[in-house]
Amino acid sequence: MSTAIVHHEDMTAARLLWDDPECEIECPERLCAALSGLQRAGLEGRCLRVSAREASEEELSLVHSAEYVALVRATQGLTEGELKVLSGKFDAVYFHPETFHCARLAAGAALQLVDAVLTGTARNGLALVRPPGHHSQRAAANGFCVFNNVALAAQHARQRHGLDRILIVDWDIHHGQGIQYTFEDDPGVLYFSWHRYEHGRFWPCLRESDADVVGRGPGSGFTVNLPWNQVGMGNADYMAAFLHVLLPLAFEFDPELVLVSAGFDSAVGDPEGEMLATPECFAHLTRLLQVLAGGRVCAVLEGGYHLDSLAHSVCMTVRALLGDPIPPLSGPMVPCHSALESIQRVRAAQAPHWMSLQSEGVDVQASAGLPRYACDPYSPPEARPSAPPPGSPVCEPAAATPSPLLDELQPCPPPPIRTAVALTVPDAALFLPPGVLHQVGSVPREETEAWARPHESLAQDEACTVLGKLLHLLDGILDGQVNNGLTLIPGPAVAAALDVVIQRALSHGSQRLLCLALGQLDRPLELADDGRTLWLSIKDQAAAAPSPFHVCVPLPGTTGGFLSCLLGLVLPLAYSCRPDLVLLALGPGHGLQEPRAALLAAALQGPAGGRVLALVEEVRPAVGGEAGGRRAGPCPPPPLPTALALALHGAALPSLGAFCRASPEESRALTHLRRQLEPRWEMLRVSGGPRPLSKAR
Repeated sequence: MSTAIVHHEDMTAARLLWDDPECEIECPERLCAALSGLQRAGLEGRCLRVSAREASEEELSLVHSAEYVALVRATQGLTEGELKVLSGKFDAVYFHPETFHCARLAAGAALQLVDAVLTGTARNGLALVRPPGHHSQRAAANGFCVFNNVALAAQHARQRHGLDRILIVDWDIHHGQGIQYTFEDDPGVLYFSWHRYEHGRFWPCLRESDADVVGRGPGSGFTVNLPWNQVGMGNADYMAAFLHVLLPLAFEFDPELVLVSAGFDSAVGDPEGEMLATPECFAHLTRLLQVLAGGRVCAVLEGGYHLDSLAHSVCMTVRALLGDPIPPLSGPMVPCHSALESIQRVRAAQAPHWMSLQSEGVDVQASAGLPRYACDPYSPPEARPSAPPPGSPVCEPAAATPSPLLDELQPCPPPPIRTAVALTVPDAALFLPPGVLHQVGSVPREETEAWARPHESLAQDEACTVLGKLLHLLDGILDGQVNNGLTLIPGPAVAAALDVVIQRALSHGSQRLLCLALGQLDRPLELADDGRTLWLSIKDQAAAAPSPFHVCVPLPGTTGGFLSCLLGLVLPLAYSCRPDLVLLALGPGHGLQEPRAALLAAALQGPAGGRVLALVEEVRPAVGGEAGGRRAGPCPPPPLPTALALALHGAALPSLGAFCRASPEESRALTHLRRQLEPRWEMLRVSGGPRPLSKAR
């Protein structure tokens, strides 16, 4: 299945007919820039193009009143003067004789995208639309928005396709109050919005945009507001918000569909947002969302008013949707004090409603002493934001133009091979997923034997043959010919093969490696503690972290414990160290079931630009009752390596099953370890309190 792009050129017809500095930024050129960017980057031709249709008035009634729809319909016959008068009755809105047609196309595009994804025509997609929609309410246009495209898409998915749980992620820089109002008492829609807030001083200046507004009635806990109280939020701040707020709740919610209100005014260079997140950050956010809902992600354009920034951010989002490798994040991965303060507040506000946060011991009183909305009726009028503790990172104001970050768009083809698998038994290649390459090449035997010589477990002929294939696969990844890969290795040889891969990668130009070792795999004694290799060991019995680059954590048994370990430890460490290559080793006694292994492999593709090499213990079961484990005819690989190959290749992930909260022992071990490591790896932090001294910043 492909990625769908839904668009219609008629959506450029509506434009501002009079002088209005507030509204002039919402212009047809926005769509032209986004589409042109996709064409220049060579991405549009790789997608399924879908021409948008108009939403029917019956479909619009899923969210909007008949009277409001009739009012917008009537704008088709108004004069310019009448349109200006009507526009003045709403906040930051302009009407045009083509507005009704454009707005129905925008809503219809969102519905078509949902239909394409939920019927299997496309795996995911992006609707390039205007006018945007997330501010629009039942009976009112607002903030350039006429019909609420994403809210309509959610209601359509429920009514036509029978979905029960939908996640809406709104990364536009403005609060999408229209979506919040639509679903604030609805437990079937989890709405997450981050937005520039500045303690209520930034448009739309609403009390209900603050962190402690969590929905009402049966919808309590299903509205998640993350207010940014300073400008200048960057990549680390956005990633921390996903890892420590959105994703823990999203996994517990277990959505059947992810809708994205994809506003790119939260990207660097945009005059509305004044933020510093670079375009590639949106590729990483998209990639993280793709591990949810079987990869069914539908993004719908909202804001974005710096045309270059908009075009680049759209391209990065589509690259992620297509499954292409995505560039590593730039800039220091250290969240600023204000961002952590906001994250701490929203976690505290949501903790009473979510087991995943309760398991982490989130203090529901944690927000009591933090700065609140300046006009909050629940706090004294004189309350003002506190100053950050000395030494805390502070968000810097965004530059007026991001020209160094937004070079001319150029085609960026993916590696020739997305996923390659090296197998010891050629017949097993018959059972590989479509598109996954069975690698038969090997490095020269003499070279292989030289690498194997120091390791007794690699001396056997079969182990040496496997090592040659593994090193050939590693070279392909390092040379950019292969994006990721997997090798099955005889159990006794996994540790030695991993040691060889580390040494060869470092000697072939890799600057930083992340090695995630599960099972009975010890860190090589000769591995230098020089900051080039971060070794993270997950096994049944794990000691405290000997150093910031040698981390040990017990293997969690519960779903909640595993997710807390992944989102609260593994991924923050991975994004902090910014490796060139991720090594995922599953050795003897790793205890990892297929769904968890697949999620781990998929989630680790972000930090190193997709360069993941998995080394998996080969288990050879007996077939047909024959003794000694002899094979009878072609035998498929066991389920675990198949699940890993599928995950690396971008297939939908298997379900983790029912959510089970982390045990107290798992939570205590993880919390203790994170506190040990926070001074060095600040992506682990979830609060804005004083920071411990760190030798390396």
